[in-house]
Amino acid sequence: MNWTLIESDEALTSVLSSLSDVAEIAVDTEFMRRNSYYPHVALLQLCSDDHAWLIDPLQITELGGLRELMTNPNCVKVLHSCSEDLEVFRHWLGVVPSPLVDTQRATALLGKGFGLGYRALVEQLLGVELEKGETRSDWLQRPLSESQCHYAALDVLELVPAWAILKEEAQKQGRMEWILDEGAEATRLLLEREGLVYRRVKSASRLSRRQLEALRRLCIWREDLARTVDKPRGWIVEDKAFIAIAQAMPEDFDALAGLDVLPASVLRKQGSALTACVHKALAAPEEELPEPLPAPLAPPQRNLLKALRGVAKSIAAELAVAPEILISTADLELLLREASGAAIAEPERWQGWRATAVIAPLRDSLPGAA
Repeated sequence: MNWTLIESDEALTSVLSSLSDVAEIAVDTEFMRRNSYYPHVALLQLCSDDHAWLIDPLQITELGGLRELMTNPNCVKVLHSCSEDLEVFRHWLGVVPSPLVDTQRATALLGKGFGLGYRALVEQLLGVELEKGETRSDWLQRPLSESQCHYAALDVLELVPAWAILKEEAQKQGRMEWILDEGAEATRLLLEREGLVYRRVKSASRLSRRQLEALRRLCIWREDLARTVDKPRGWIVEDKAFIAIAQAMPEDFDALAGLDVLPASVLRKQGSALTACVHKALAAPEEELPEPLPAPLAPPQRNLLKALRGVAKSIAAELAVAPEILISTADLELLLREASGAAIAEPERWQGWRATAVIAPLRDSLPGAA
């Protein structure tokens, strides 16, 4: 096995120079996320052929070259199950890899299974059984052990030939554009999750527009604090407490305390900040309030959803793709709301190949379609 541990800016510069003209590069990260808001990068692995470079971010100070590589439009970055890796890059480098291939999504689009882990992918495509090795390792410890480096190198060394097989199949099926679109969608999902946290809070659909504005402001406040102290948002204030505050709209400390939804220490330290969010929501002009979230589907709509899911599975079978990658339940619900006359913002993921292969036939299958 060929790998090199990179522990200086000078060595990194040399590596990046050797990779300046590559068309594709396998990428992986090792990180730790124990009781923190951010994932803390511990290692970056790169591989373009049969040699892995293990870049130690704890020893590197010059990040400009890595940013250039990760955003180079002429170099496709190949990752497996990339959602957490994208968070790592966004926090560490301030950019995300692009253009991007996620081999887990690519496998599903090529009809070879949905949600395959890396070990399962390598075994299926290459017939190689990887050991679990250092899956529970402390990647922030130094020095890194030989075993850790060996394990980390395999994450990109085997990804190169695995992607070569998938790429050949994608070209045969004419689905490279599909796979690259999925990579772009992974980035959009990351940014969407960051910007609309309040919309994902359970029971938020029960709130009025002004209550929803309070929830939105509470969530923004919590995100800012969680980033500052680098702690999980649930450690700051739990979602269920935010729902109770938004429903009651307490305007002073006593009213907030009377809800009995906050630990005494949180109430004491953050009570003023929380009631300030409520005051701002109460003062917000009506036209600036967020639109109400859609209520849960009514029973007749749930029956339609079941039928629509069946149509989606039939489309997936015709296309020979995993049905789970074709369209999400949330998007099926959105189609139903659109069909019922609700005004919707059409997601960008409904464009491209999905527009004609998926969305159009699903719309045509709905009651009342011409």
